[in-house]
Amino acid sequence: QVQLVESGGGLVQAGGSLRLSCAAAGRTFRSYVMGWFRQAPGKEREFITAINWSGGSTYYADSVKGRFTISRDNAKNTVYLQMNSLKPEDTAVYYCAARGGLRIGVRKDEYDYWGQGTQVTVSS
Repeated sequence: QVQLVESGGGLVQAGGSLRLSCAAAGRTFRSYVMGWFRQAPGKEREFITAINWSGGSTYYADSVKGRFTISRDNAKNTVYLQMNSLKPEDTAVYYCAARGGLRIGVRKDEYDYWGQGTQVTVSS
């Protein structure tokens, strides 16, 4: 089992940057694909990006490609989401998630463990 805790959310102006962190408890962190999702009020939780166990493979939703970067540090059991050029439409609760196996998933039902979420608000 993996316990995930996100941090780093907050209020930022449009065009600004934030870096989210997700710390995982458990010695098998490196065996998990890690993903980030977000959920805006009244909307479905949507996939943003994911990274495989080694960090050598990543995948991004079109809405964040070129602006967001996912990375992981297996020695620290942490995955990061660097968010640049933020827009008001990026406002949401951001969740990290973990799934077993080697394949990157893009659906929320493919992920087994979830953090509690961290709020990101981008003002115009």
